[in-house]
Amino acid sequence: MTEEEERQIRFELARLRQEHSDLDAAISVMAETGKIDPLRIQRLKKRKLALKDRMVSLEDQLLPDIIA
Repeated sequence: MTEEEERQIRFELARLRQEHSDLDAAISVMAETGKIDPLRIQRLKKRKLALKDRMVSLEDQLLPDIIA
């Protein structure tokens, strides 16, 4: 992997982490204020899970393969 590819992966990973954090905050605010739309919360949680899966995939690309 080139340095440029690694830089791009790290940039994308940082962006995804921020979006994941923002979704978490939005879900918390909705729950605290009592303005709970179950369908919307379900969609936000599903998006959060998809972001987490993508972050794990990118992190795996950054870590070298270790043969045990």
